[in-house]
Amino acid sequence: MKWKAISSKIHDWESLRELRQTWKITGNQVVFTNGCFDILHYGHIQYLAQAAEQGDRLIVAMNSARSISALKGPNRPIHADETRFHLMAALQFVDAVVEFDQDTPYELIQFIQPDVLVKGGDWKADQIVGSDIVLRAGGTVKSLKFVDGYSTTSIEQKIIKSAQKHD
Repeated sequence: MKWKAISSKIHDWESLRELRQTWKITGNQVVFTNGCFDILHYGHIQYLAQAAEQGDRLIVAMNSARSISALKGPNRPIHADETRFHLMAALQFVDAVVEFDQDTPYELIQFIQPDVLVKGGDWKADQIVGSDIVLRAGGTVKSLKFVDGYSTTSIEQKIIKSAQKHD
């Protein structure tokens, strides 16, 4: 039963649009964020919890393995898509998970039309991909606090250094 609840949060674009329409009809504010989320860590959890607090429903769009490799290099992603998507869907404050294969989530944001668009770190609202779409529709764009000291890249480097010590 719990596994089915987790798996049911993972959507393709079309089923997510239907779900988004249902949420819109019922008056739910839909929050959208995106990222690789390759190795889920403390910084991700804090950021995603903050994102969820910006509305009633949280959609997390996740880069495909191909797009992660293009962005982060040939050693990434570390986890397979299935693992990444299910780990994300297991978080209680995440309502839906969807994959995008494009370089940016612009097309998906246009397709879903979220009420709130959030990104973390040093992004200014007008630099966030899709901000023009959300603002034009009367929505909100927010840059949330970045949690210093946590990144998948730093975890990856720590693993590599540890492995080199043992060689």
